[in-house]
Amino acid sequence: MTTTIGLWTVGGLAEEAGVTSDAIRHWEREGLFPAPERSAAGYRRYGPASLDRARFIRDCQRAGLRLADIADLLAVRDTGVCPCEPAGEHLERRIGEVSAEIARLESLRGQLTQMLRAVESGECDPPLPENWCPPGGTAGGECG
Repeated sequence: MTTTIGLWTVGGLAEEAGVTSDAIRHWEREGLFPAPERSAAGYRRYGPASLDRARFIRDCQRAGLRLADIADLLAVRDTGVCPCEPAGEHLERRIGEVSAEIARLESLRGQLTQMLRAVESGECDPPLPENWCPPGGTAGGECG
């Protein structure tokens, strides 16, 4: 909720930014937010710069950046310099991680498709221990 002097409580800021109050408090504990002003009653009070910061952090997290990456970007951003160059490095790393995850999931899809075809054709392997492990993998660390 916005107060008469244009400041939000943690709940109001969270609502405006589209995140939870817990997310705002977590970002504060992690050092992504400077300590906010406090009202006479001890409530956190945030202004427009905090809303911009919360939206930046939210958008970075949605892009899959880690809090440490976001902290790096905020450190540059807080100097008044565009964080585009460091952002590029973080985004390239994240793209690599996403590509690796896609490859892993495509491999899993292939394995599941093979299993489904075997089930549908009635050509399932007998339930022997040597058939419990995927090729090159382990099941519970007991395959070798």
